[in-house]
Amino acid sequence: MKRILIIDDDMDMCNLLGRFLQKKGYETDASHSGNKGIAKFKESKFDVVLCDFRLGDKEGREVLKEIKANDPYAIVIIITGYSDIKTAVDVIKAGAFDYITKPLIPEEVLNVIGRALQQSADGAIEAPRTNGASTTGANQSRKPSKAGSEEEFLVGQAPATRELYRQIELVAPTNYSIILYGESGTGKEVIARTIHLNSARKDKPFIAMDCGTLSKELAGSELFGHVKGAFTGAMNDKEGHFELANGGTLFLDEVANLSYEIQAALLRVIQERKFKRVGGVKEMETDVRIIVASNENLQEAYRKGKFREDLFHRFNEFSIVLPPFRGRKEDIPLFADFFLNKANKELNKEVAGFEPEVMQIFLNYPWPGNLREFRNVIRRAALLTSSGLVNSRVLPAEIADTNHFTYLQQQPEAVPVAAVAQPAVAHHPIAHRETDLKNAAAQAEYDTIMNVLKQVNYNKSRAAEILKIDRKTLYNKIKSYQP
Repeated sequence: MKRILIIDDDMDMCNLLGRFLQKKGYETDASHSGNKGIAKFKESKFDVVLCDFRLGDKEGREVLKEIKANDPYAIVIIITGYSDIKTAVDVIKAGAFDYITKPLIPEEVLNVIGRALQQSADGAIEAPRTNGASTTGANQSRKPSKAGSEEEFLVGQAPATRELYRQIELVAPTNYSIILYGESGTGKEVIARTIHLNSARKDKPFIAMDCGTLSKELAGSELFGHVKGAFTGAMNDKEGHFELANGGTLFLDEVANLSYEIQAALLRVIQERKFKRVGGVKEMETDVRIIVASNENLQEAYRKGKFREDLFHRFNEFSIVLPPFRGRKEDIPLFADFFLNKANKELNKEVAGFEPEVMQIFLNYPWPGNLREFRNVIRRAALLTSSGLVNSRVLPAEIADTNHFTYLQQQPEAVPVAAVAQPAVAHHPIAHRETDLKNAAAQAEYDTIMNVLKQVNYNKSRAAEILKIDRKTLYNKIKSYQP
């Protein structure tokens, strides 16, 4: 029986979630603080950890870091509110398998846990990097050549996307080292894999490593391997990533987080193509192509003393900047269909597509989590849609609220009938009523509300705060203005 540890300072949530998972055949245990959860994880073996991001004593990010330091193979799923989407993306970069947004949907919880356990059984979850959110289609793109599966990659049509793949086609056949720059969720690992699959090394291994989650000791072991007895816990000899990737490509994500000592060792390997395992004396040869990725500019990092200048120049034979998803509007319908098809296969459903309002919402929303966020929103929507078209009611509230009135204003049917005959007041739905003091006050109220909504990009929660009314009152007022 698989064991699940629930870490949440809400005792009712722990109890409800625990009973639900037990009915589904899992054994569960719970801790009501981050520190107690970490201690319990170290004392016993768990297959999955469900951890709330906002705990009383520490953040879920800190719990994740300590758990992964204790066991790089640990499967940690973060529970977070949707308003914390940027935070959720960050914890995935820190090594979380995936995140689940509140309010919790039982089927979604089971689905994520099932995927995690399946990938672990298949050997797809590797230490310290390969988590479900980054290797199972979270933000993958179809590469421009024949290599690889048509189901895993999609090439968009936006000008920025076409330019990105033009650069990939140019550099992929070479042996250049490459730096990939881009926001979290833009698909840096996918682009690195695409480059590998379009190179002469495509039949050799592609190994990915997230440098952002590793201590100095663990980073050395993961990169170069270690011999038995090299440090406490080194019970056997272990191959490092340079051995595993020999002949192929090694992708180092968040490379700026490596310590100066590890950077020096990495420089030596690149220069001499030789290395020693941690604690070993035998020199080993390696032939790998290195692709690195960073959220920050490495040139600025070395100028600030955070990164070795000589290592930067070794990496910087070619650099590619991945465009954020919000700048690729033309790609949104393509990726929406692509992710929906994948979700249908995963969930064994036949959701047909999206209502026009939903697609307009997708086009208006800025997607701070980029492709990863977009994929997760569509997977969640597919889970909540039994058949037919995805509607706005199954979208997370933060997305639907921000965009709903932008959509309504763009639709002909949203314009009052009286406005058709009186274009001069088309933007004032109260103007067709009788002109008296009561209606004048209503008109002024309407104008004030709409001006505030425009200022906050139609985020009704923020608008309610500015107007000093609760959100329910704001909803009712807006509804009353509809013809």
